[in-house]
Amino acid sequence: MAFGWIDEQAAARRRAGLVRTLRPRPADSPLLDLASNDYLGLARHPEVVEGAAAAARTWGGGATGSRLVTGTTELHGELERELADFCGFEAALVFSSGYAANLAAVTALAPHGSLIVSDAGNHASLIDGCRLARGTTQVVAHADPDAVRKALGTHDGPAVAVSDTVFSVDGDAAPLAGLAGACREHGAGLVVDDAHGLGVLGTGGRGAPHAAGLAGADDVVVTVTLSKSLGSQGGAVLGPARVVEHLVNAARTFIFDTGLAPASAGAALAALRLLGREPERAARAREVATGLHARLTAAGLEAVRPDAAVVSVRAPSPEEAVQWAADCRAAGLFVGCFRPPSVPDGVSRLRLTARADLSEEQIERAVRVIGETRP
Repeated sequence: MAFGWIDEQAAARRRAGLVRTLRPRPADSPLLDLASNDYLGLARHPEVVEGAAAAARTWGGGATGSRLVTGTTELHGELERELADFCGFEAALVFSSGYAANLAAVTALAPHGSLIVSDAGNHASLIDGCRLARGTTQVVAHADPDAVRKALGTHDGPAVAVSDTVFSVDGDAAPLAGLAGACREHGAGLVVDDAHGLGVLGTGGRGAPHAAGLAGADDVVVTVTLSKSLGSQGGAVLGPARVVEHLVNAARTFIFDTGLAPASAGAALAALRLLGREPERAARAREVATGLHARLTAAGLEAVRPDAAVVSVRAPSPEEAVQWAADCRAAGLFVGCFRPPSVPDGVSRLRLTARADLSEEQIERAVRVIGETRP
């Protein structure tokens, strides 16, 4: 029977407790949200919503084509210029998603004969970029500049190291200065995904590379998403102008994909401008994360110390993690639940996201619910 193997895989997932389910949420959910990546609480901010609406009224519902045909509007150019300026890079290129931006950066900057050195904890989009690139990939130990240095020392041709800046599972930060140093010893480029750093780390939320003193470096390329701190949708690559020009001509997820919808571009631009006026939002997101961690550990839970806005709480097993998250929802709290294969170390956990707009009462409530429902 066609696709008969699907039933076998479905049965295996059920036995392992790894079945995933879509749960559509209402527009006005009663749950306290510690699951979304809306770190700055901007997704529903009136200025961001109006930015989306105004762009849709002006440009329509869709981009109408690929960026190289009709999909580039004046609004896209405006967003790219302001995003590059805010983060401290020479140029930026906007994509329809952060995933597409990562595929573009890795595949276009790792041609045949090159070496890609990839952190073992990287996000799936970076991993898929490595799989699709024509270069050879070597996976190295997590957050280990010496391992990167050793791998680069085995290769004589073009090379690039690839890493998240803040890892999405445990929320720990990569040693960016050390990684850059290892790359520079061997003339290699550094590509980092700042999806979880933009809006949270760096001066006023300018990102982890900015905080590490790497913004604007001619050997550093940064990818970001517009769907987390900026409360919109889409992604971008930031870096030297010649790298961006290369992506325009060589990145398949740019050339052959429809451009980012104008509403998303308008929302992201409004959020970026708002963050520029209210830089304290970044510090508040970090403060909430630190507070969550302190309260959780004081309650006897095994929580990982956050470097940005992600707080991870270990669970005994995949099944217990799923039940824990379900019990939290029943008690009015929405939390993330990460299980294999989404976690590289095979350890299931609840994943909490600190939002800048959470009150102290909401933080206390979240910790209380998590503690009361623990397995």
